[in-house]
Amino acid sequence: MEEHEKRHGKHMDAKEIKEILTMVSDKIPKLLTSLTDVLYGAEQAGKYGKAVAGFFKELKDSGMTDEQAFELTKQYMSSLNLSGMIDKAMSGKKVIIHKDEE
Repeated sequence: MEEHEKRHGKHMDAKEIKEILTMVSDKIPKLLTSLTDVLYGAEQAGKYGKAVAGFFKELKDSGMTDEQAFELTKQYMSSLNLSGMIDKAMSGKKVIIHKDEE
């Protein structure tokens, strides 16, 4: 154990770990709530709807069938969905983020 402490610094005790976990358990829910408000508030929902409708329209205008455009639009919508990305990440599925969406 002494060798490990020399290489990795001070060993944390149970009290320090408890303090860190308490702080994290307090901060993370607030952060997620704030993030959800920003991403899914009324204003953002309007922008999201316009982006999806615009995407579908562009596909149709380029000559795709309704079925093709709908399928690609579903994929586009899931790439914009934060909770969907988190679910995929947690299940071990690959999440692809396109450069224009970063």
